[in-house]
Amino acid sequence: MWKVITEFCGTYGIPILAAAVIGYLLGSISFSIIITRKFDQKADIRTMGSGNAGFTNVLRSVGRLPAVLTLIGDFGKGVVAVLIGKLIFQFWSGTPDLSFTVMQYGAYLAGFACLMGHLYPCYFGFKGGKGVLTTAAMMLLIDWRVFLIEIAIFILVFLCSRIISLCSVIGAICYPISTFLVTFFIDYMPHRLSGIDYPFSYVIITTLVALLVGVVVIIKHRANIKRILAGTEKKITPKKREKHRA
Repeated sequence: MWKVITEFCGTYGIPILAAAVIGYLLGSISFSIIITRKFDQKADIRTMGSGNAGFTNVLRSVGRLPAVLTLIGDFGKGVVAVLIGKLIFQFWSGTPDLSFTVMQYGAYLAGFACLMGHLYPCYFGFKGGKGVLTTAAMMLLIDWRVFLIEIAIFILVFLCSRIISLCSVIGAICYPISTFLVTFFIDYMPHRLSGIDYPFSYVIITTLVALLVGVVVIIKHRANIKRILAGTEKKITPKKREKHRA
């Protein structure tokens, strides 16, 4: 595996740097901060509610429309970063027939850099959000099968708890597991049984990257985890309509 990583870095040094830098700069565009300021020029979402620059806090502290716009922006920048990561590696190789694994590594690299930009945005004092939407975008563009598994887990946990942060933490825990199950049992094993060469190193590397992403997301949710354990974490519940007296 280390030989694969060394050869990859030696061959694609420049595109690795380009994908990482572009991904990070894209991730640093914090839509929750920008959109909140559009609705109130003096407002900073990081000083409101939970203090997190993310969708849930915008929903609670600012409103539905700003929250939807934040969702689109934070998810969209993850999509763009992953696509650019793939294109950079394809352009560098000079061939549209670049191997699947190399394209995926480029996507993972740009996606992870975008996530780090979201968490530590250079445009906003390195204080950003928790990266759930950006991570979801990376999942969708890199492997839709893993994305569907994670979405199913997210929805199931939400229906049982109504706590967004709990859904995010459980999803982060399951991300490397679902990545391994899909790449090993659906991709690697059928190829090997059919006599088709499929690198096992790809299974290991992608699982390790998913583990790294999961750990980062969990670390960013450590305050939420404390509140969940204490039973004080806020739930998303429908607002009750006030009854008007006749």
